[in-house]
Amino acid sequence: MSEVADLRRMILRELQTFKQEVQLFPDSAMLWTTLPGVTNSAGNLALHAAGNLRHFVGAVLGKTGYVRNRDAEFKSRDLDRVTVLAELDAAIAEVGATFERLDPAALALPYPQPVGGITVTTGRFLIHLAVHLGFHLGQAGYLRRMATGQNTSAGPVAVTALAEP
Repeated sequence: MSEVADLRRMILRELQTFKQEVQLFPDSAMLWTTLPGVTNSAGNLALHAAGNLRHFVGAVLGKTGYVRNRDAEFKSRDLDRVTVLAELDAAIAEVGATFERLDPAALALPYPQPVGGITVTTGRFLIHLAVHLGFHLGQAGYLRRMATGQNTSAGPVAVTALAEP
């Protein structure tokens, strides 16, 4: 399996698990709960994860035309769960399609635009995006457990998902 296929599998696996996490909230209103010392709700984290990938993978690498509104990812409140899940579904579709077309040689090339004022290879930046996604997924999971008092798990991201198809 190529590195492109591995990255695709990892990012899509995390996005699917993020959807499960959102679905475990008892209702749409709880998705927007924050706690003392916590700035972002799980709803904001989900919108941010989706927007981040739709921009950096979908729009930049896949030329999807997606236009990101990063401020809205963090300022939105009280959207229904269906809307948040639709954003995650759009990210899944765009990321999946982009990776299907991504030439493995592109991983060694500079990412098409500077990020944070630096230039890195596409491969390194995609690894960063995967780790960033996992970080926010974990935040959303702990926030849900603390806000609801429920210890139900979205399920660990299983190592068995690494098996060759």
